[in-house]
Amino acid sequence: MYKECDKSMNTHAEDLKLRLMTIELLRTAKKEYTYRELSAKTNLPVTVLSRYAKGHVLPNAERARELWDVLTKLVGLKAELRRRIKFNSAGYFNNTWIIGDHNILQQAAHHALATFAGGRVTKVLTAAVDGIPLGALVANSLGVDLLIAKRSKEVGVPAFLEETYVLRGSGVTMTLYLPKDALKRRDSVLIVDDMIKSGETQAALVNFVKKARAEVSGIYSLIAVGDDWHQNLKLPKGSPIEVVIKINKKE
Repeated sequence: MYKECDKSMNTHAEDLKLRLMTIELLRTAKKEYTYRELSAKTNLPVTVLSRYAKGHVLPNAERARELWDVLTKLVGLKAELRRRIKFNSAGYFNNTWIIGDHNILQQAAHHALATFAGGRVTKVLTAAVDGIPLGALVANSLGVDLLIAKRSKEVGVPAFLEETYVLRGSGVTMTLYLPKDALKRRDSVLIVDDMIKSGETQAALVNFVKKARAEVSGIYSLIAVGDDWHQNLKLPKGSPIEVVIKINKKE
């Protein structure tokens, strides 16, 4: 009975967060579009949108999700990410102004909540170091703990899980370490990273979850480069991959 009550309370809290985030996004959209234009795009009356934007009433959870899907296409994260991604002559881009921008990370956390709310997530898992800022905000948004797989063992941790893999095309071997007791069998883990290139790092994180006999609830990333990474990620059936923007190296 208590478990059912806790689950109901968590779902209610997630729905409320989503509804409030949708209002925030609607207010952002209102700076660029008129109510009449938004009405045409959302199929909602001007009067309803106005009441939402002014905080007179909140949309229910179902309508909030529908609104969120429409509004993110208009004023969302994807356009801002694309604007900041500029490849150099060697085919690389600088992600400093993405992983260090609080507004982008906050929007991404909202997007992750909107995507995975209603599913079961008990932990967020990321890899040091670039995944940490995004992982921290996503974990906070979902109201769960953040776990960080690191490149070195920390003194004071009695035992570790470890994953060793080769970065494709580099000939470099990488090992990640995670405290052995960080994951429990009952955990449902969302894997978060700022970027997916070859997929090896994310595959290593998936293996951590498998070793702990926990479940992977999904993978969330801001950016995915190309499509080759798909073959390295062998997720259990029903585990979704949500990527905000997919790009090619030639862009």
